[in-house]
Amino acid sequence: MAASSLAAVAAVALLAGCSGSVQGAPVPDSAPATAGVTDSGSAAPSTTAAPKSSSPKSTSPKSAAPLSELLLTPEEFPEPFGAVVLPPQAVPMAAPDLVGVPRGATVDPSECEPPEQDYGPNGTVMAVGTDNATRATISVELTKVDAPLDELEAQTRQCPSMTVTANGVTTTVTTEILPPSPIDADKTMSLRRTVVSPKAAAGDQTMLTLIAQVGDVRVATTLMTFGSATPSTAPLDQAFTAAVQKVKAGK
Repeated sequence: MAASSLAAVAAVALLAGCSGSVQGAPVPDSAPATAGVTDSGSAAPSTTAAPKSSSPKSTSPKSAAPLSELLLTPEEFPEPFGAVVLPPQAVPMAAPDLVGVPRGATVDPSECEPPEQDYGPNGTVMAVGTDNATRATISVELTKVDAPLDELEAQTRQCPSMTVTANGVTTTVTTEILPPSPIDADKTMSLRRTVVSPKAAAGDQTMLTLIAQVGDVRVATTLMTFGSATPSTAPLDQAFTAAVQKVKAGK
């Protein structure tokens, strides 16, 4: 990972680490959002077919509420993730790191470059929680979009591997699409990204991301770990479920 990305992650972790543990955790739906994924982040064996990720015939209406009102508060994060809402100036640094492509980086193949995104407060908001014991973070990102999630899924399938160059450092980013989450939304998808860098002292960066689209709001919840760390995915499931339910309730 590029040095600038490491700095952004360190800043987020330090900021989140100043917050204490939050008592209580959101109650997930009956079906876990990470169904089909083990605590190690691997696809779990199953005797039943994975739920289809096709979009329903009708979609949720566009949201009139500001994104900041739909975002999870620090108190709504699951234990042991002490969380903070990122200030607007920190979002453009932290959000690109969740896809392994820092802003201004060169991507090869070029068609794998992430879609354009509005990082202003009306376009993207983020809250980040840190587990100080494992150094794992959970990021909840809400974005306003005008494209269906199908487009992102199609691009992701075409880009299982890409090289990213930023600040003179080249990393390899691989992406695996996992069975989609069964949570109620217009469409969902799940994926695992691994960022391999020759200069990453902490080891490879792994992101397990659960995504849902509700109308024009996209919810992406990411568990980021480093090296061989394999924390439980249960808090990720709880945060994702709570984030999607709050967006649906706030629309």
